[in-house]
Amino acid sequence: MDEFWVFGYGSLMWNPGFAFEERLTARAFGFRRSLCVWSYVHRGTPEKPGLVLGLDRGGSCRGVAFRISREDREDVLDYLRRRELVTNVYREKMLPVLLGDGRQARAVGYVVDRQHVQYAGALGVEEAAEIVRASVGQSGPNDAYVFNTLAHLKEMRIRDHWLEGVGASVAARLQAAV
Repeated sequence: MDEFWVFGYGSLMWNPGFAFEERLTARAFGFRRSLCVWSYVHRGTPEKPGLVLGLDRGGSCRGVAFRISREDREDVLDYLRRRELVTNVYREKMLPVLLGDGRQARAVGYVVDRQHVQYAGALGVEEAAEIVRASVGQSGPNDAYVFNTLAHLKEMRIRDHWLEGVGASVAARLQAAV
């Protein structure tokens, strides 16, 4: 089988930016979606960094797998490398995934490099919520990034209890400040 799949767990799920032949929900095992990457530009500043998603060790992660045509494979890889490897906080990996229709496949995915300076580590819900609530970068408030992600996940019927907890805590803090 010479199929080429790409696994998305964040904005790639709803904004892939490349052509694909098939799109299915998928689960990657051994990794979880996490706000574990410091953002010094888009959702924070060097003085007050924000948090963005990374695929970190442990658990499993529901996301989306895209099947790419053989003809588009190299162009898609080039695009993904320009998009995901800007600061090298992610490592390109072939991940075993279970596709929504029950098939198993291997998919290119971008996993956080735990040795990179931008790796924030495993944060608790309240700690992550406080950082998200207080951070703003060139692409806007960090909380907007989290709320947008949660809205897309809900629309796709993907639950992420930890991220939902962060969102609920941020919303409660914002409400209390009013």
